[in-house]
Amino acid sequence: MCEVAVEEQDREISDLEQCSSVAENGVMLVVNHSRVRPPFGVLLATALYCAEFVTAAVLCSMYHNTEDVIWMSLTIVFMLMPAVLIQLTLTFIHRDLGRDRPLVLLLHLLLLGPIIRCFEALVIYFKAGKNEEPYVTISRKITLKKGQGTQMEWEIGQKERMLATHMNAFKRTAVIQAFLGSTPQLTLQLYATIQEKYILPTRTVLMVITLISITYGALVCTVLAIQIRYDDYKVRLHPRAYLCMIVWRGLEIATRITALVLFSTALTYWTILVAVANLLFFFFLPWVEFWARKGSLTQNVEKNFSKLGTTVVLCMFTLLYACINIFCWSAVQLDLTHQELIERKQRWGHLAMYYCGRFVENFLLITLWYFFKSDFYEYVCAPLLVVQLLICYSLAVLFMLLFYQFCHPFRRLFKYNVHDCLHCACCHKRRGREQGRRGKPGHSYSTAATMVLAAEEPVELLDTQGSQPPDLTSQLAERETDIVEDLMEAA
Repeated sequence: MCEVAVEEQDREISDLEQCSSVAENGVMLVVNHSRVRPPFGVLLATALYCAEFVTAAVLCSMYHNTEDVIWMSLTIVFMLMPAVLIQLTLTFIHRDLGRDRPLVLLLHLLLLGPIIRCFEALVIYFKAGKNEEPYVTISRKITLKKGQGTQMEWEIGQKERMLATHMNAFKRTAVIQAFLGSTPQLTLQLYATIQEKYILPTRTVLMVITLISITYGALVCTVLAIQIRYDDYKVRLHPRAYLCMIVWRGLEIATRITALVLFSTALTYWTILVAVANLLFFFFLPWVEFWARKGSLTQNVEKNFSKLGTTVVLCMFTLLYACINIFCWSAVQLDLTHQELIERKQRWGHLAMYYCGRFVENFLLITLWYFFKSDFYEYVCAPLLVVQLLICYSLAVLFMLLFYQFCHPFRRLFKYNVHDCLHCACCHKRRGREQGRRGKPGHSYSTAATMVLAAEEPVELLDTQGSQPPDLTSQLAERETDIVEDLMEAA
C-alpha cells in the first residue's frame, strides 16, 4: 500500500548457530542457517488472482449468451481494472522498464504478470540455502519471548532479500485486487442475484472467491499496520490471532456489503450518493489533515518523480485508502508528510469513531431498506434479517476487541488494554453515581482510546495480566487521569 523499506521474511528461528554468546554492545549476533519459509503469501495471492479472473471471464461469457449487456459490461470493468493496476504495480516495484526483459514485459501485457512473478519467487526459494553466499545486510530486531525482549541480529542474504521483495510486492497487489476489484465485483454480483431472483452457480463461486480475496486483503492491511508500528520488533502472529482476524474481517466486510446491496435494491439512486459521499470523505481526509498541519509533500516516493508525479502517486494511494475505508477499517492512517506515507502512531480515537459511525450508518441503511423494500422480500422475515446484520457487525467489533486484548503479538507493550479501560469505566460510572447522590458533580471522559502504547519505553515490558497492587483505588484514579491525558494528545 505504501513504499516502505524491504523487510526480511518472517521465519522461525529453528536451527540457529550462535556465533557469539553476547556481543560487547549487548546484542546477540545470530546467523540463521535454516531454510526460509515458503512464499505462501505469493502463492495465495496468485491463486486468488487467477481464480477470480477466470471465473469472471466464464461469467461474462454466460452473460453474453443471455444478452445481459449491463451485467457483462460491469463484470468486465471490475475484472480488468485491478488486473491492469496489478501489472503496473509489479512492473514499477521490480523496475522492469529499465531492464532488458522482453518476455516478462510481454506477459505483463497479457495480464499474466503475477504468474511469472510467482514462478520467479519459487525459483528463488528452491535455490536459497544451496550455495553459501555473502550477506547483503544485517537486520536487527527485538524478539519477544515470554514477555522478555532480546535484541538479535540476522544476516540477510541476497536471495532472501530478493524473495522478500517479491513477497512485499504481492502484499500490495493483494490489497489492490481486494479493494479495487473484488469489493465492487462482490457488490455487483450480489445485487444481480437479488434483482434476477435466482442463484447462478458460477456467480456464487465468484462471490465466494471475491469474499476470500477481500478478507485476505484486509488481513494484509492489519499485519502491515502492525509491522510499521513495531518496526523495531520481529512480528510473529499466533494461529489464533489469524483466526480471530479472519472472523473479525469476514463479518465486518460481509455485513457492510450486504447492507449496501439491500439499500441499493430499495433506493437505487440514493446508493450512488452514499458511495460518493463515503469516497470523497475518506479521499480528502488525509489531504485536509495535511493542509491543517501545513506540511510539505514527501520527496522520497520516487527519486525520478517531479512534484506533479509525486502528487499523482499520492492521489492514487489516497484513492486506495478511501476504497478500503468504504468497506472496512484500513488499520493504517495516511501521513502525506512522512517518508513511508503511513502514520506510525495509532489513533485509537479514530478507530472508535470509525466503528461507531459505521455502525450508525449501517443501521440507517438497513432501516431505510426495511421501510422501502420491494415485494420480493415478502417471504423473508425482514425484522429478523435486520437484527442478524446488526448482531453480525457487533460480533465483528467484539472479535476486534478480543484480538487486541488476547491475540495481538505486542499486547504486553500496551500501557492499557481493553480490560483495564472497561474496568476503569465501570469504576468511574459507579463513582459518578455516588457523587451524584452526594450532590457533587462527576468528571466525564471518553474511553475511545482503549489502548495507548508506551512509545517512550520500547523495551520495558508492562504486563497488564498481573495482580493488582494493594492500593487499588489510587491506581485506578491514576489510570483514569492518564487515559484522559492520552485522549487529549490523540485529539
